[in-house]
Amino acid sequence: MKLSWKNILLWSLPIIVISFFLWQVVFTPVTNENKTSLTNSRMTYGRFLEYIEMGWVKKVDIYDNGHTAVIEAIGPEIGNRIQKIRVELPASAPELIIKLKKNHIDLNAHPTKNNTALWSLLGNLFFPLLLVTSLALLFRRSNNATGGPGQAMSFGKSKALFQIEAKTGIVFDDVAGIDEAKEEFEEIVTFLKKPEYFTAVGAKIPKGVLLVGPPGTGKTLLAKAIAGEANVPFFSISGSEFVEMFVGVGASRVRDLFKKAKENAPCIIFIDEIDAVGRQRGTGIGGGNDEREQTLNQLLTEMDGFEGNTGIIVVAATNRADILDSALLRPGRFDRQVNVDIPDFKGRLAILNVHAKNKKIDINLSLSIIARRTPGFSGADLANLLNEAAILTARERKNQITLQEIDKAIDRIIAGMEGTALIDSKSKRLIAYHEVGHAIVGTLLKDHENVQKVTLIPRGQARGLTWFTPSEDQSLISRSQIKARIMGALGGRAAEEIVFGESEITTGASNDLQQVTSMARQMVTKFGMSNIGPMSLENEESNPFLGRGMGNTSEYSDEIAIKIDTQIKEIVDECHIKTIDIIKTNRVIIDKLVDILIEKETIDGSEFISIIKQYTKVPQKI
Repeated sequence: MKLSWKNILLWSLPIIVISFFLWQVVFTPVTNENKTSLTNSRMTYGRFLEYIEMGWVKKVDIYDNGHTAVIEAIGPEIGNRIQKIRVELPASAPELIIKLKKNHIDLNAHPTKNNTALWSLLGNLFFPLLLVTSLALLFRRSNNATGGPGQAMSFGKSKALFQIEAKTGIVFDDVAGIDEAKEEFEEIVTFLKKPEYFTAVGAKIPKGVLLVGPPGTGKTLLAKAIAGEANVPFFSISGSEFVEMFVGVGASRVRDLFKKAKENAPCIIFIDEIDAVGRQRGTGIGGGNDEREQTLNQLLTEMDGFEGNTGIIVVAATNRADILDSALLRPGRFDRQVNVDIPDFKGRLAILNVHAKNKKIDINLSLSIIARRTPGFSGADLANLLNEAAILTARERKNQITLQEIDKAIDRIIAGMEGTALIDSKSKRLIAYHEVGHAIVGTLLKDHENVQKVTLIPRGQARGLTWFTPSEDQSLISRSQIKARIMGALGGRAAEEIVFGESEITTGASNDLQQVTSMARQMVTKFGMSNIGPMSLENEESNPFLGRGMGNTSEYSDEIAIKIDTQIKEIVDECHIKTIDIIKTNRVIIDKLVDILIEKETIDGSEFISIIKQYTKVPQKI
């Protein structure tokens, strides 16, 4: 809760009410008039004189400078009982005193004590003093609080989580699939534990290490392992926690963080998502955020400025290294950049072994099968895969995770939740021909990936799906492979044209056509795989601060643009013609596969290929 005037008023309202009540009750001056209110009986002055003459008056008390008298009298008119009666005296009655003395009546005069001014002064001072004291206690409580309103009074302090011995529960043995990055940090941990090994040969440990990689690859997990292994003070903070709307707060927090770190050196500072504070200075339309730039300048100075930060190792993580300021990346600040990439087969297998420790997996299910079927999965994806499979196993009241649950989990992660199966109708048959068209074209092309599964069960927005097993190495793709993928994507549309006619083609191929156009355009403008020549016509140095597409200005003439469009159309037309020819040639096989698919709703890759082999030769995949 932040401290605001609204919160102050809410806290002060009960105090104001109580103060007003006390002022009225306790500090209201007590006057003689209050004493005269002890009786409600009244008597006129003339009747009072008659009572004196009759000898019925026993005692008289005079108040208010002789203006009021309270008498004790007895008589038949008042039931022969002693009663107190109030009498208002005239302004001048000298004969009264004489009569009272003559009749030997006990007389007491009570002079007025004028304390009104003193009590008014005390009452006026009490309320402001009580309010100021209450607010002072409130502010003091706020300053000492860690999670309450006191954050407003200490917003310049660092919010870093500090641990002398970080017990994260994670060590290097729990980190798998990123062996190169782990070796880098094992070296840093060794330096912190036994620095003499390095200083003996004049070596210096890097001041900063930047972890760069896609989301979910294990950057934060690696930082937790460093904290668990190093046995040195560990500070962890997010880059966004430096940035506030108040000017100078971010820079103040950076100073406070490094001040604490220097007091506990040697230590490790981990800054997660450093791109929130480390973006390039002077960027964006209309200039940058001055407050964020001040924070970055302070961070640069603390990491490698005039004083330096001996004994402090800064570890940072980001998935947007392209937008970081160049001064932040230079040696002396972040000496090393460690890439944490998507794991390969061995890395995925090691990650699965880590996450499968607390899972009950069928002994007949090999983790290598899962690793081979999940190329492109990050460490977080694999952890989520096993968790989803465990949830499905529990839902089906099984004791162990089997390949069936793994398949369902993979499909759910990639394509979404499973929908209701379609009823046998024209729509279902059309979708079956569409999916079989994709699968048979991909199977009969040498440079295309193997088909993994064909299904008519809807998932997400797709009414049917054809899965292909992606190749392990996606970094280098040949021209023939790209064309094979274009033809595979056109297979569904081509099957609709041949079987149902051009007038019956549907919108089901809209996503396929987007992929086809994108691949063909990249062949022409990015990879130089067209008649235009080996030229890259895409602007690779687009400004990420201008938004997607705003900074991608064309650097070629209108004549080249026309040639690009012509080449894209020629590539797509060529692939479309070849795809149509494959569909026409294998129409009998397609009809057979559609009947089987409608009956079973799902055909796996091995069964699909075995059926095709009964009618034609399947090329050996590369």
